[in-house]
Amino acid sequence: LAEESPDSAYHSHGSSLEEEAAERMDDEEQERLLSYWQSVGRGHQVDVPRDMAEPIQQLTRNNSPQERQSIPFTLIQRKEKLGDLLYEKRQYGKAKWACIKMKEKQYEQSICLGFMKLMRYICEQNSSGLYLGITVPIVTIVHTNEAQSAMTQAVTVAYYLPEVLQDEPPHPFDSDIIIEEWPATIVYSRSFRGITNEDSIMREINLLAAILESPELCLRDTFIIAGYTNPAAANRHNEIWFLQRP
Repeated sequence: LAEESPDSAYHSHGSSLEEEAAERMDDEEQERLLSYWQSVGRGHQVDVPRDMAEPIQQLTRNNSPQERQSIPFTLIQRKEKLGDLLYEKRQYGKAKWACIKMKEKQYEQSICLGFMKLMRYICEQNSSGLYLGITVPIVTIVHTNEAQSAMTQAVTVAYYLPEVLQDEPPHPFDSDIIIEEWPATIVYSRSFRGITNEDSIMREINLLAAILESPELCLRDTFIIAGYTNPAAANRHNEIWFLQRP
């Protein structure tokens, strides 16, 4: 056997040390992100399990604005008053979504737990074994009573499948996640910031209902909360969507 030269021995030893250091930094980053999500989760009375460490890290690393794919839509109208945007009227095309129905005691619990399940699907727990990529917004379908005075507990958290996966979406390993095709829809959208809970959502529903010229054209008991930042973020960017009747 040829004797290993001191130089090559140094390089092989050096590279293994570098790999070990990189792995250690990787583990430290995972722990830091997991403990951050766990502390946020406790605030929403949600337990973030240890097996979420890898999906959280993967999503965080791929969460730069350049990495995110926006859901395509056609802008029909912008309604402004004294320079302020009141709402936008948009057309969204027919598309496939990965959906999960949740019914926790509180809205925040439902979206956190639903989002974690979708994160696992996005982060390789699917039939392709690949990271699928993040699309924004992640949406939640909520329902109210006919009088629009209170929300029901059942919500659906949904992830728009990236364009390249629309024809053949990977199958989720989690049987709770269903791939649905949604029809083309016209929505009336208004931005708001901050946390989303039963009170803030009902406030935004009533606000948009008061602004719209013809709220009777929209569904009265089904609305969408569109989230552009993950549920762990403090100052979230959200939209409330009213759905025009088919």
